[in-house]
Amino acid sequence: MAEGAEKRLRKTRNTILSAATELFLKHGFLGTNMDEIAKRANVSKQTVYAHFGTKETLFLEIIEGMTGSAADALRQRVSDPVDDRPIEAFLMDFAEQQLAIVMTPRLLQLRRLVIAEAERFPELGKALYARGPQRSIDRLAEAFAHYNRNGWIKADDPQAAASFFNWLVMGEPVNRAMFLGDEAIPPAAALRRHAEESVRIFLAAYGAGQ
Repeated sequence: MAEGAEKRLRKTRNTILSAATELFLKHGFLGTNMDEIAKRANVSKQTVYAHFGTKETLFLEIIEGMTGSAADALRQRVSDPVDDRPIEAFLMDFAEQQLAIVMTPRLLQLRRLVIAEAERFPELGKALYARGPQRSIDRLAEAFAHYNRNGWIKADDPQAAASFFNWLVMGEPVNRAMFLGDEAIPPAAALRRHAEESVRIFLAAYGAGQ
């Protein structure tokens, strides 16, 4: 009985999260209310409050879930560096996969929503940054420390090098799409060329031969 009740609670919670995500992405934080979320999820408003307490808490969980899932997907798609894997291959794989995961309408819309609410709810921006960009930077820093020890690159500060590479890859395409809309998301071929150029510039600055 307890296991069955737990499954029902998880199902209800996931249904509410799914409904809330669609409404927040469509109408924004201020344009969405708990009555609409309850109606979309086919539950009572009291049930929504029982699971999440406030609209802010619900929105924060959506942010953490979507950005965390993106970071998890990147870790699954890109293997950690090993001794015999050239750094060019790792960097290209990382850049391509990161762009493919992040440059989607849903994640870009989420970023717009968080930026719009950052002044009133700074914890939203902190959550997105910590579970998104910061996780990518930290993982790159671990990889760069490995490659620095093995003589592939010269990076006395792997964390700084990781931040540089992350934003070299993400800065231009993400900001263009953020300002100009989903139509400005580059096609896969253009993203690959951007990834290649980012890797070239990074290695020109940090390569062992420099």
